Amino acid sequence: MIDTAGKGLPTQKAGRRIELLDLARGLALFAMASYHFSWDLEQFGYLDYGTTTQGLFKVYARSIAGSFLFLAGVSLMLAHGSKWRPAAFLKRMVVVGGAAALITLVTVFATPDSFIFFGILHAIAAASLIGLAFLRLPGVITILAGVACLALPQFYRDAFFNTPWLSWTGLFTVAPKSNDFVPLMPWLGPFLIGMGCTRIAVSTGLTGWLATIGTGNNFASGATRFSGRHSLAFYLVHQPVLLALVWIASYITPPEPVDPLPRFISECEAGCGGDNSAEFCTRFCGCVTDELLSREMLTPFIKGDITPDTDQRIAAIAEQCTALSAKP
Repeated sequence: MIDTAGKGLPTQKAGRRIELLDLARGLALFAMASYHFSWDLEQFGYLDYGTTTQGLFKVYARSIAGSFLFLAGVSLMLAHGSKWRPAAFLKRMVVVGGAAALITLVTVFATPDSFIFFGILHAIAAASLIGLAFLRLPGVITILAGVACLALPQFYRDAFFNTPWLSWTGLFTVAPKSNDFVPLMPWLGPFLIGMGCTRIAVSTGLTGWLATIGTGNNFASGATRFSGRHSLAFYLVHQPVLLALVWIASYITPPEPVDPLPRFISECEAGCGGDNSAEFCTRFCGCVTDELLSREMLTPFIKGDITPDTDQRIAAIAEQCTALSAKP
């Protein structure tokens, strides 16, 4: 019953499923679906550009991702804390890894400029592999390792990790463009914290007590627990369904025409911000926008009708605005 290194966890009685864990997963899934629905509305023009990536929406999204990884860490410790079961682990890795690869493949064709190469499922698969090294460590040590993962990218980043082959580590200075990016750092943190908390909880008998707590027999509770028990299926199905609903709505009640300027400026500042100050990027992108508008080049540039390779005026504008923006 003591949480010490090298010792397995007490075995739970067969059939004692923790309904609260299913309920928590289901609630996290519903929260995720609500955020993705808002993101879909933004993509179709029903919400202003940037709505779901700023302010409370940003906090909401990160809270959801953190809860998923925490619960994944809880599940790994419950499933393998007393004894690692290689066959069950490998089977789960094949399912999760295969689903992650499928999402990458689909988004490469659907949104090639921002496809998902390291989303939440990729992060869970990678964290699960790393988590094997913590199965026998004391819970406190695992929690401290999780806190270190949360803190590391706040103190250390390097342009070396900006390459697509290394940006998944989370130690980049310029974030890659992706519709769902959950890098290893800091998101390994909540996973390890979930593992550590669960090891302590099981070794003290807390999970045994939690397994005795019911969650109600009403429809809402049952539907939430059912979703939590089939979380991967829910995750894979919900977004295509939501996108289809918004797409149908766009034909019935089309959104107001979207002003492309905010998105253009936002993407310009994001692309500029790697090695430049925020003040420089604001001046530079404002200058570029003004020049493109004055020459009636903004719309064809946004549409892709003209590019820096096909129109030398774009490079000249960038050079001119770089010089002007560098002035104090």
